[in-house]
Amino acid sequence: MPGMNDLAQQHCVPCRRGVPPLAEREALELLAKLSGGWSLAGGRLEKEYRFPSFRDNIAFLNRVATLAEMEGHHPEMQVGFRTLRLSIWTHKIGGLTQSDFILAAKADAVL
Repeated sequence: MPGMNDLAQQHCVPCRRGVPPLAEREALELLAKLSGGWSLAGGRLEKEYRFPSFRDNIAFLNRVATLAEMEGHHPEMQVGFRTLRLSIWTHKIGGLTQSDFILAAKADAVL
């Protein structure tokens, strides 16, 4: 199983409908490879980032948006004054794939 640095070096792979989501055991194994703060919630991978200022928050949001475009894998982003919550899952299958964990590791890497 790849570590966080290995995950951050990989690229998201487009998913086809009908591919089953990761089993809970597989998702928990990948979750353990991410840096702290990530959790599994309702078939999604979630983390809330906190920043010293709104400007820092938006700068990070823009880096994640650029990353998401490059990877072709887009998280839900909820913006607060000094917080950004990422919620990642593979929309086509309504669950988690390895690409979700790759995007999470890459988001942490651009922080």
